[in-house]
Amino acid sequence: MLVHVPAVLDQSQLAMVWELLSGARYDDGKASAGLAAKRVKNNQELSVSDERMTALNRIVMGRLVSHPVYLNAALPHRVAAPFYARYAPGMSYGDHVDDPVMGSGERYRSDVSITVFLSPLETYDGGELVIQTAFGERRVKLPAGDAILYPSSSVHRVAEVTRGERLVAVTWVQSLVRDPARRELLYDLSLARDKLLENAPEADETRRVHSAYVNLVRMWAEV
Repeated sequence: MLVHVPAVLDQSQLAMVWELLSGARYDDGKASAGLAAKRVKNNQELSVSDERMTALNRIVMGRLVSHPVYLNAALPHRVAAPFYARYAPGMSYGDHVDDPVMGSGERYRSDVSITVFLSPLETYDGGELVIQTAFGERRVKLPAGDAILYPSSSVHRVAEVTRGERLVAVTWVQSLVRDPARRELLYDLSLARDKLLENAPEADETRRVHSAYVNLVRMWAEV
């Protein structure tokens, strides 16, 4: 399931992010990659020791973790601190699958990957996030401030940047619901439930759909 999360960051928040990232110190992205990914990863990532990291996370993650689309689609249990990645011309990230278990302290399972796009579309060429799905490749390149949510188990890549600079924040979620097919079913059901709660809150079908949703979460959640 690929889910577009719109307007995670507004223009004022993006301006603060751009100011914080301006002149930041970046390390070779291979340092955070697993053995397989190191061979195909060619980007830079904000140094984890950079003092800007805390302020960036307060803005980006503070908005993401409260976004209703993110909450309904990811059903988050544990959330990773993000990486802030930079792609200059000639940089790319070849086909890979995200590591199944991440974290250096408290370990977490990666069920859901999230990319928050930080660069305005008109400022760079290339740099699409290309995700392999059962229906073929999906190429994703979203406006600054929007995010895409996709299964960590999917094969994906970042196409070569040919002009400008691609800035993104990337994070991962261990979901309450491990199985992606069940998460997709729950997300679709949550959309129907929310519409019913908005338009017919007292209707019997609203009560039934709401009850089915919460009891399926109860049945499938791992805590």
